Amino acid sequence: MTTVIVTGGAGFIGSAVIRHLIRHSGHTVINLDKLTYAGNLESLREVDHDPRYNFEQEDICNPLGLQRVFREHQPDIVMHLAAESHVDRSIDGPTAFIQTNIIGTYSLLEAARHYWRDLSGDEQASFRFHHISTDEVYGDLGDSAGLFTENTPYTPSSPYSASKASADHLVRAWHRTYGLPVVVTNCSNNYGPYQFPEKLIPLMILNALEGKPLPVYGRGDQVRDWLYVEDHARALSLVAEEGAIGETYNVGGHNEVQNIEVVQGICDLLEDLAPEKPEGLGEYQDLITFVQDRPGHDRRYAIDAGKIEADLGWVPEESFETGLRKTVRWYLENRAWCERVQRGSYRRERLGAGV
Repeated sequence: MTTVIVTGGAGFIGSAVIRHLIRHSGHTVINLDKLTYAGNLESLREVDHDPRYNFEQEDICNPLGLQRVFREHQPDIVMHLAAESHVDRSIDGPTAFIQTNIIGTYSLLEAARHYWRDLSGDEQASFRFHHISTDEVYGDLGDSAGLFTENTPYTPSSPYSASKASADHLVRAWHRTYGLPVVVTNCSNNYGPYQFPEKLIPLMILNALEGKPLPVYGRGDQVRDWLYVEDHARALSLVAEEGAIGETYNVGGHNEVQNIEVVQGICDLLEDLAPEKPEGLGEYQDLITFVQDRPGHDRRYAIDAGKIEADLGWVPEESFETGLRKTVRWYLENRAWCERVQRGSYRRERLGAGV
């Protein structure tokens, strides 16, 4: 039986990975999460009582805590998703991003290296450290027609993307210098169920339902490649198990859409799925409000996912249209979850329970 540690497993993508592993594999899964504001164990309620699921509240910046977790659980695979990830927060306060994304990755690499070094030959050969990163490390494609490949030079623009680029470099250095068996993935913008409401798509859905403004940066002409989170979870599981050691795989949804088109698409879906609007509101699109652009805002990201398709046979199952409809419907059907996150009550209750 394979044991997998998922760092940041209470976050948006991490929880999707854990749900996927419990549903579709026989693996034992250890959720290692500090439980910051974005960590919500309610996202894992469906697997919480599964005997193959275990939760460890631990900070990846705590070397002694990491040593204990490795010693007690004896992992075969580490999937590293723990990160500070919101660009606006990184602009307002970069310190947490440096600490978690760089120092935390270093601490985890060292814990994994010392653990891996003491394994037997067969165990060493089967061990994997899978580092999950972002396409934002590649910088801005601007108005070009090009795509990010695994060989695109790094030119990060924000404190967030710079900290993730630093972590990527550390992971590759630990492979080259120490021989730690690593794989790296860089993904495009994720969306789907259980995403924290500060992100674009859930923020627009929830604001619209409350009749609040839908703030769009600049002219809303920034282009992103959108990847449904459950497609991403499938890709990550596949890379962790079958990806070639030392290789990088870009994971994208083949869905380039302007931000304004995303917001307009959400409004159109809400007209269909939630026609009873707040009092006095005509159409949901009437709420769209253009605001001052974010400092250093990248114009366009787009992923070439040809390598993972050719080498591992992964392709996304959801188009943006099908995935967005599923996402809007999920938020409409899970308003209680959303309200608890918005109020912060999920944090207060877990603290009260001693979690």
